[in-house]
Order: sequence, then C-alpha cells, then structure tokens
Amino acid sequence: MRDPNRKPPSGKNPAGKRAWARRCAAQALYQWQLTGQEPARIATQFLADQDLGKADPDYFRELVFKIPERAGEIDAVLAPFLDRPIGQIDPVECAILRIGGYELIAHPDIAYRIVLNEAVELAKIFGAEQGHRFVNGVLDKVARTVRPAEIDAPP
Repeated sequence: MRDPNRKPPSGKNPAGKRAWARRCAAQALYQWQLTGQEPARIATQFLADQDLGKADPDYFRELVFKIPERAGEIDAVLAPFLDRPIGQIDPVECAILRIGGYELIAHPDIAYRIVLNEAVELAKIFGAEQGHRFVNGVLDKVARTVRPAEIDAPP
C-alpha cells in the first residue's frame, strides 16, 4: 500500500503536513482493518517510519486512534450512501471513507471541500481505478447531510 516514489511535503506547510498525516493514516487504518492489530501498535510502527517525519504526528495519532474508536458512528453516517454493506467495501476505500467521514463529523474547522478533495486524492493514489469517484460521491452526500449550512452558504 505504501507508495515509495511519493515524496513527503517539504517546508513548514501545515496543510501539507496534515495531508501527509492523512496519507499515512489511510495506510495505518488499512492495516488495522485487515489485521485487527491495536491502533497503538500500528501508530508506534508508523511513527518510527521516516515518511511520517514530514507529517503532523498529532493529527496522524488522532486519526489512527479516534477512527477505530468511533468506527460504528462513522459507519452509520456513511451507510445510507453506500451501495453495499461497509464490510464489502474495498478496504483501501473504506479507510479513506472513514477518514473523510470522521473529518466531516469531528472537524467542522476543516472545510468540507478540503475533506472531499483530500479523500479523492488519497483514492487516486491508493484506490482502485475509479475508486475516487465512489469516494467523492459518498462523501459529497455525507457532507450534505452533516454540514448542510456550510454547503448552502454563498461562496
């Protein structure tokens, strides 16, 4: 699942550090889903990885610990917009949907457009060929449900 050719963001760009944290969290959550390992063990493994050096480690930890903790809640928000049960979703796309769902629910400070864009970018990198369309469609519908005022606000 790791993309060794992709370089981490450079400089002190907080948005780039958060994007890299999401990217690493998607990989960690994928591992959690497939192995059932404790998130703490997976986080420790990833925090020792040199690729995480350019990420926001606090945000990475938040995603890796909070998403498994709140998976039932997140899955319940995603479920009405899925065409099959969450357990039948590709594990890569499932991890990405859970990150986006979590951010839409727990981080109103992050604009919904950024959440969707980041999720689509992750799906383009790690997901199936057209997985980004599926991720975008689901998260767009979730955003309309959990953040209607933000979506309806004039530009």
